[in-house]
Amino acid sequence: MRTRVTEALQIKYPILQGAMAWVSFAPLVAAVSDAGALGIIGGTIMTPEVLQAEIKKVRELTDKPFGVNIISLSPLIEDLLDVLIQEKVKVATYGTGNPRRIIERLKPGGVMSYPVVPTPETALRAEQDGADGVIVSGMEGGGHVGNLTTMILAPQARDMVKIPLIAAGGIGDARGMLAAFALGAEAVQIGTRFICTVESCAHDNVKEVILKAGPSDTLVTGNITGLPVRCLRNRMSEQFAALEKTGKSKMEMALFGSGKMKQAFELGDVVDGSVMAGQVSGLIHDIPTCAGLIKDMIHRLGDELERVSELIRS
Repeated sequence: MRTRVTEALQIKYPILQGAMAWVSFAPLVAAVSDAGALGIIGGTIMTPEVLQAEIKKVRELTDKPFGVNIISLSPLIEDLLDVLIQEKVKVATYGTGNPRRIIERLKPGGVMSYPVVPTPETALRAEQDGADGVIVSGMEGGGHVGNLTTMILAPQARDMVKIPLIAAGGIGDARGMLAAFALGAEAVQIGTRFICTVESCAHDNVKEVILKAGPSDTLVTGNITGLPVRCLRNRMSEQFAALEKTGKSKMEMALFGSGKMKQAFELGDVVDGSVMAGQVSGLIHDIPTCAGLIKDMIHRLGDELERVSELIRS
């Protein structure tokens, strides 16, 4: 499969693994890249020193391209960008903030920029700022979300930008991939589905609750903080949602949510920790290897394309 994204990133398949804090460590990233897609380190929780060490771990496991996700609002952003340039990372992804200063730092260093955006307007702004590609992320996805569905967001962004477009949010199988391509995407970014893989570092308890979850078992919290996230319903997220309605301050809510993702994904507390996962959880029923998952998706993509072709011909 050849698209502008696969050509630029030098990958076999137009699939990017969504970067997830406490999940996207070297074993998962390397396995995804080895399977022909693009693994991405979840660097938002890492100091420059830890990130550099993680990059070296990935390189010990694979010689294939991979990326790094960073948080543009980090007080350590300049040092993090130095690490990406020094280590010659293929591509950086990031949300929040203004991508222009990141792009202006990374481009001379040979690192591509693929900002993650929630609206067609911010996709256009990323293009104007010089982004090499843009990831449009619908509200169905896990973690930080906007207000538009992928079905609405992707085609409108496609009509506004000329740079490579990657669709994210609610994509977890071949049908979602095919739909994304029909909407104008040249690749997809998949997050939640990769949590439930053999190489994922997520705690087994997290994988188990995602396997049991249905499409209605998520909710969005954190609206009051300005950084809403989609996660599975549990005692923690229900309490968070209830507290938001009582008029608690942004600081109080941020403190309540602090450390909750680590509590779930690293320590296995799926009751009082934050299990960030998307609505695609309802499609996840097994824990394959990354290679097996990607191979199956590509195989089934051909089947789905043939099915649609038959419908059109009829």
